[in-house]
Amino acid sequence: QVHLVESGGGLVQPGGSLRLSCATSRSIFSIYAMGWYRQAPGKERELVATIRSGVYINYLAAVRGRFAISRAPAMNTVDLQMNNLQPEDTAVYYCYHQGARDGIIVWGQGTQVTVSS
Repeated sequence: QVHLVESGGGLVQPGGSLRLSCATSRSIFSIYAMGWYRQAPGKERELVATIRSGVYINYLAAVRGRFAISRAPAMNTVDLQMNNLQPEDTAVYYCYHQGARDGIIVWGQGTQVTVSS
């Protein structure tokens, strides 16, 4: 069974930074897409950032220029560097990946990010 383990959430003041990390038990080279969604209270889950085929990167418009996604194949991890965080970034952030052959999507347990003064 594939497992995703997230780390790095927490409380930060507006303008601050956090780095989220997601480790998978699956070889990152067998993954088609990997990245992060978020869900704020009362809102739908939205895609924040994703890497497809190890090369193509997409960001939610609201975070472009502030967030950066990267992967470390040797460690089977994908990180999300979040800079200049704002209160509207407050949400539970979920890591996910989609298998390249089976198309199965696996979700992490979620990590809380709270931006508040």
